[in-house]
Amino acid sequence: MNNLFLYLLQGVTFGFAAAVQPGPFQTYLISQTLRNGWRRTMPAIFAPLFSDGPILLLVVLVLSKVSEQAIQVLHLAGGIFIVYLASGAFRTWQRFEEPMPSPQAGRQSLLRAAFVNLLNPNPYLFWSLVGGPLFLSGWRETPLNGIGLLLGFYITIIGSMGIGIVLLSTTGRLGPKVNRILLGISALALFGMGIYQIWLGTSGLL
Repeated sequence: MNNLFLYLLQGVTFGFAAAVQPGPFQTYLISQTLRNGWRRTMPAIFAPLFSDGPILLLVVLVLSKVSEQAIQVLHLAGGIFIVYLASGAFRTWQRFEEPMPSPQAGRQSLLRAAFVNLLNPNPYLFWSLVGGPLFLSGWRETPLNGIGLLLGFYITIIGSMGIGIVLLSTTGRLGPKVNRILLGISALALFGMGIYQIWLGTSGLL
């Protein structure tokens, strides 16, 4: 049960960080909300489910054929990658600027958003170096751990984006201070998880 909670916590942490950090998909959600309102924008928050599914399946099929030692190496590499993401989030926090929606992004459909994310290298990097090895390690212990990781990740990322667009629609643009605080929290959470992954990979190899 303790391991299940740990996998849930990791999924929640990565999902929250993915939801609050500025990026093309977040800009798309902002523009759609300002243009069409939160009700019409809400279906777009489910785009990661469509785009990440094939990526995760491909990664898990590949990783299931590698040795346990290789998985530990990926944990180590994934930890370094997460620390790198945390440093990027911290630099963005330092020079934070409120993202501005573009008219072109506002015309994108949910299908196009999912397709763009499918061609984006970032989900491949995340699921190859971080999410995939974690999912496989948890699944090998018990399928509940792997499922817990996915549930924590997708419930958090979808829920956070959903709450964000409702607040954006009802109160106008969220204050820069609020967005900056959330970004700072995500940077700290990513750094902590990165160190944990480095420790996990190093202890496994030793």
